[in-house]
Amino acid sequence: MPAYHSVFLDEPNQHIIATSPPSSLRSLVYSLTDPFSRPTGNFALLPLRTRTRGPALQLPPLPADVTELTVEASNESYDPVDEILALFRANTFFRNFEIKGPADRVLIYGILFVSQALATIKPSMGRRDAEKALMNLALDTNFAIPGDASFPLNQAFEPPANRNDAETLRQYLAQMRQEIAARLLSRVYAEEASPSKYWLSFTKRKFMNKTL
Repeated sequence: MPAYHSVFLDEPNQHIIATSPPSSLRSLVYSLTDPFSRPTGNFALLPLRTRTRGPALQLPPLPADVTELTVEASNESYDPVDEILALFRANTFFRNFEIKGPADRVLIYGILFVSQALATIKPSMGRRDAEKALMNLALDTNFAIPGDASFPLNQAFEPPANRNDAETLRQYLAQMRQEIAARLLSRVYAEEASPSKYWLSFTKRKFMNKTL
C-alpha cells in the first residue's frame, strides 16, 4: 500500500513562500493561482482552523455535531492539522515518500513534528504534565526552518527568498505546531488518565527516516 498524499494538493486558497521569483515580485508570497508562483516556492501556507495568531487564513470552527475525531476531508473546516493527525500512523511507516506538491511538504513537516511531540510524552505522565511538555515544545521559537543548516529536509524544501518570507514561514509553522500539540493531546489522552500506549508506540518509527 502506498503512502497517503495530501488532499490539499489542489487547494485554491493556499499561498507559497517564494524562493527565487522573477524580478520585482521577489518579496511577495505567491498564490498558486498566480502563474508566476509555480516555480518559485515549495511550501504551502494552507488555511488553518485555529485561534492562534499568525499568517494562516482562518477556517470556520467545526459544526456542533462534528468533532476533531469525526471531521471528514469534505468538511469546509477540515484543515492540514486534521489531515496530519489522521495520516500520521499510516504514513510514518514509510521511509520513502514522493512529494507531489507544496501541500505534501506541509504534511511531511506535520508528521515529523507529531513524532517529536510524542517523544516528549513519557508513559508515566498525566495529562496535565503532558500538556505542559507539549506546549513548551510548541511555543519554543528556536526551531529550524527550510534553509537552516539543521533542518533535516533541505534537499526537498527550498529556503525562503528573503528575511520577510522566512519570518512568515516561521510564524506559520508556529501556528501549526501549537495546533498539532493541542489536538494530539486530545487523541493521546482520549479515554484514559495515562497516555495511549498505542500512540506512544509510534515514537519508534521515523517517517522518511528523519527527525526534526
